[in-house]
Amino acid sequence: MSKWLLEKGERAVELEVVIGAGASRDFHAPPCAASLSEYTPCEDVQRSLKFPRENLIYRERHCPTEEELLRCRVPAPFGYRVPLRWPESRDAAWFANVPHKELTVEKKNQNWVRFEGDRFRFPGGGTMFPRGADAYIDDIGKLIDLKDGSIRTALDTGCGVASWGAYLLSRDILAVSFAPRDTHEAQVQFALERGVPALIGVLASIRLPYPSRSFDMAHCSRCLIPWGQNEGIYLNEVDRVLRPGGYWILSGPPINWENHWNGWKRTRESLKEEQDGIEKVAKSLCWKKLVQKGDLAIWQKPTNHIHCKITRKVYKNRPFCEAKDPDTAWYTKMDICLTPLPEVNDIREVSGGELPKWPQRLKSVPPRISSGSLKGITGKMFKENNELWKKRVAYYKTLDYQLAERGRYRNLLDMNAYLGGFAAALIDDPVWVMNTVPVEAEVNTLGAIYERGLIGTYMNWCEAMSTYPRTYDFIHGDSVFSLYQNRCKVEDILLEMDRILRPEGSVILRDDVDVLLKVKSFTDAMQWESRIADHEKGPHQREKILFAVKQYWTAPSPDQK
Repeated sequence: MSKWLLEKGERAVELEVVIGAGASRDFHAPPCAASLSEYTPCEDVQRSLKFPRENLIYRERHCPTEEELLRCRVPAPFGYRVPLRWPESRDAAWFANVPHKELTVEKKNQNWVRFEGDRFRFPGGGTMFPRGADAYIDDIGKLIDLKDGSIRTALDTGCGVASWGAYLLSRDILAVSFAPRDTHEAQVQFALERGVPALIGVLASIRLPYPSRSFDMAHCSRCLIPWGQNEGIYLNEVDRVLRPGGYWILSGPPINWENHWNGWKRTRESLKEEQDGIEKVAKSLCWKKLVQKGDLAIWQKPTNHIHCKITRKVYKNRPFCEAKDPDTAWYTKMDICLTPLPEVNDIREVSGGELPKWPQRLKSVPPRISSGSLKGITGKMFKENNELWKKRVAYYKTLDYQLAERGRYRNLLDMNAYLGGFAAALIDDPVWVMNTVPVEAEVNTLGAIYERGLIGTYMNWCEAMSTYPRTYDFIHGDSVFSLYQNRCKVEDILLEMDRILRPEGSVILRDDVDVLLKVKSFTDAMQWESRIADHEKGPHQREKILFAVKQYWTAPSPDQK
């Protein structure tokens, strides 16, 4: 029991009884059926079949209604083990954790994944990189500079088992990999099990859940996205999320079709038409084709739109979007109009502000803040926030020995990331953090998080996250339950946290003491071991910290009747 509870014992007990009894008296969270061990509420295969197949709309997020919510705890599969530690996990994962052999058969000749004894091995292969992802990235590095710190954030569309993202990490490049939940069973799940950042996602009809100007580089290796079709809407969306001067890399059909058409079992004419379509869309976006060498083609987005506006009428460039926030991306329809870059005064100026190279970028004031475009946030506040989170994370490590143990955790989630201070404070640990900015947050700070060279996504915590069960080793939440008071039920948010947290993983929540007492009354019914600790400044703060560990449990053995 913390000092606060001892010092103000009577009130604390009374609060716990009143809030606890009222909130959790009727709350029971039984285990879900073993068949739901990979349940993804907003990408449920059965529910998706009710939606149109046109433009892959059925593979987008379609979340359950209040009546359809499952109020049970998703089990780990029988035999589940704590994942291997990074960097060993990059190359191997326990079979029991993702018991699917489909990809080992389907992609056997492409060296994606192999099954050996009690584990999967990831040789780093891919459809377009038979010599492995490392050699493939080296080939890219001969065409654009991957070493000087100017490229830090990357997006991999249709990522397979995310070997591209996995092998970029040793180059200090952080990729968000995404793929739909589809016939390639478990590809994103494999990526997460390997300790590589990934989300379930698809380019269909709504914007990707990232702000404009987020990624220094985007990549598609045989990702089967029809880039030249539908008026170029998918490449237009890539343009929205690419930083000024950012690169788009394409390998696989139709690139180098002259040498591959026969092996791809396509006609020369259809492949040439496909490539012409892509070139036309890229030109309409004012992109410059930098190079095509062997199986790789690379385009570059302009650093500003001065030239694009001048040549628009001559080259029939697509019209610019008007009066639509380019950073809004939660259930927002994609456009075929071009997202305008912030205005500049000079052709050599970078729209939105030039970024320092990594790692200086992490601690530099993000241009979105220095330009005053984030209401109420100043450069001074940003620097103070950095210092604050260094102290907080140091304190967290005294509460959670697993967080303090280097290498025990790999995949971390921050539910209300603000400026990414929590993630920045952990930059020297072998972890990555998915920084989520709730769509209900007062200020949309996710663009500034990306400007720091960190990654994240938008989120509404009244819904399920686009990820598999057991994605994260550790979940952090600052004032999350205060933010969602009167918006949705505490227990529904906690059950979602339980779904995406690994057995023996931990949670740290900071919030008002009354809010945390209510939260604790639910966690006690969920097989979490939890306690409320004092604020790092001592017992006299109303804000407290709830520290919890999810106990190890799994679905029963299939042999048990």
